[in-house]
Amino acid sequence: MIRRRTALALRIMAVVALLGSTACDDNRVSQRASQPAPTAPASSAAVASPGPSATRSPSAPTSPSSGPASPKPSSSGVARTAEDGFVVRPPGSGHGPAATELFTGGTAVALTFDDGPDPVNTPAILKVLRDNGVKATFCMVGFRVRNHPELVRQIAADGHTLCNHSWQHLINLAKKDPAYIDWDLRHTNEMIRAAVGADVPIKYFRAPGGNFTPELVAKARELGMASIYWDVDPRDWDHKPDADHAAHIQRVIREVKQHVREGSIVLSHDNGQPDTIVAYRTLVPWLKRYFTLEALPT
Repeated sequence: MIRRRTALALRIMAVVALLGSTACDDNRVSQRASQPAPTAPASSAAVASPGPSATRSPSAPTSPSSGPASPKPSSSGVARTAEDGFVVRPPGSGHGPAATELFTGGTAVALTFDDGPDPVNTPAILKVLRDNGVKATFCMVGFRVRNHPELVRQIAADGHTLCNHSWQHLINLAKKDPAYIDWDLRHTNEMIRAAVGADVPIKYFRAPGGNFTPELVAKARELGMASIYWDVDPRDWDHKPDADHAAHIQRVIREVKQHVREGSIVLSHDNGQPDTIVAYRTLVPWLKRYFTLEALPT
């Protein structure tokens, strides 16, 4: 009887000792868990603030809708300047046909007017641009330059960029023999320089109808000109789909608003297109609200 009580007492003491040991272990675990884990010393690279390339990835440009609420102004609300990277890519590095320039290479939008100078419409579009403080690029046809040198001088005096658009706007210019192409582009430049002086740069060429070939681009490059295409074409010269002048003007406005984006080169025409002038009286102030408008740089 005494032995049974002694054995029972020993068992009880062992259980009490075991429970006490477990409680101590749990308490130590709880204390370790409540303490912050040690951190390794930070390296200088980890401490340094990440650069812009690490914090922001450029998003693909999108085309705004026709409504004025869709296009976005610059984040600062201030018009961007040429220092923001508005530089056309070097000749041959573009993404248009035959490696022509499809975009400005920066955030600014370039308005381009082809086929002039026109004695009626060129002064009209110059006034629209002047009234809005906007510079553009004029792609001029050689024989019209010869006939209206005073208009070329006005274009240059207003600070617009001059562009060679061939001598007589032959749609198949690229298929002519190399000797003719050489004469055509050189003679057009000679007429432009005869009007404005030898020091005024002519750094751009646009093929009639945009019909570029690698050979034509190479010839322009040889003469110091980058070949420019476009990414917005409202087809302001094409009146067939429109019921009347008002419908045509609204279509031109709508096409530009729907497709313009940062970096766009916009194609339009001043020669023989009075409706284009009317459309740009609406478009230029609208474009200024959401984009920086610049002439292609010289």
